[in-house]
Amino acid sequence: MLPQPEITTANKPYWDALHMGQLMYQCCPSCGACWLPARTLCPTCLKSGVVWRPAEGSGKLVSWVVFHVAYHEAFKDKVPYNVALVELKEGPRLISSVLASSQELYGDAPLRLKIETEDGIALPRFCIEKDSDAK
Repeated sequence: MLPQPEITTANKPYWDALHMGQLMYQCCPSCGACWLPARTLCPTCLKSGVVWRPAEGSGKLVSWVVFHVAYHEAFKDKVPYNVALVELKEGPRLISSVLASSQELYGDAPLRLKIETEDGIALPRFCIEKDSDAK
């Protein structure tokens, strides 16, 4: 079984939205900053009153690592697997994974969101957009 996320009042809208099939990120109406993961205050201007916005679902691959050893029992049948830093079109970055082999990964690869449910948890994962000529 996968490690379970810690659901808090700050991040509950994120997990609820994923469960409903939508990736959300937070924005500050005062300074315009956008980010993930969820926080109660804007990380740029430290004001409260942050708002949630839906992500379009596209982004790019910023960086990644491929694990060939499982450091948690839940991942022993998944090696090798990648952990990726994804930058959404709207600007926020999140840690996720790309549903591709390590040979298919490349910097700035165009990505498309694919929400998958595993062990009852909706997770944001990404696929490489093959029809792009960005490579």
